[in-house]
Formats: sequence, structure tokens, C-alpha cells
Amino acid sequence: MNDPIGDMLTRIRNAQLRGKTTVITPASKIRGWILDVLADEGYIRGHENITGPDGHPAIEISLKYYEGAPVIKELKRVSTPGRRVYAGVNDIPSVRQGLGVSIVSTPKGVMTDASARSANVGGEVLCTVF
Repeated sequence: MNDPIGDMLTRIRNAQLRGKTTVITPASKIRGWILDVLADEGYIRGHENITGPDGHPAIEISLKYYEGAPVIKELKRVSTPGRRVYAGVNDIPSVRQGLGVSIVSTPKGVMTDASARSANVGGEVLCTVF
């Protein structure tokens, strides 16, 4: 797998289109950190480390719906393995005039765009959520 973060985001999108309550993705630290940010922002119910059906570590993600519609309307990968996108503290993009969230990997950890601005750090823009 070349893009594990993109794979996780696609699994979430596909599961929400099918109306699933949970989705399983292979475990990694960066995926866990991104899911922590999504849970803190209220886009997913939570996540739990489990052992997958093949015996490897996995993460079970509990998706969130409001009145039958998925809470996540749009989930886009910004920085890919072939094209990394870095932004300074003043250049971090805001999503839909602040209604959405950009998830940024900074030297102080994975955080939202607002947290990165308040911590005065820039980094790699991983994805945007609305």
C-alpha cells in the first residue's frame, strides 16, 4: 500500500456511503493520531484498537450520523506521497471559511489548523474535513 492515510480516508467515505456504523482499517500511529483529531472535533464517535480478522493489529472506527446523514460531508487528502504539501503558520488553509477542519502534521504533533495557528507552528497538510 503506497498511501495508508488515503486508504483510511477512502474506507471511511465508502462505509458512510453504505450506511455502516463501523469500519476497520489497519493500525498505525499516524492513523490513530488523525482519528484522535477527528474524534475531538466530533466527526466520528471514536476508535478502538483491535486485532483484525487476519490477526494483524487494526483500528475499528465508529462513524457518526445526524438524522440519517453522515456528519462528514467531504473528506479530501491534500498531501500525497507523490506530492507533499507543506504550509507555514500563516499559509495553513481554512476549510469553507472555518466551518471545516484541516488536519496538519506539525513538529508538536497532529492537530487541527486552528490549533496549529494558536501554537504558531506549520507543517504538512494531511487532509481537509467538512
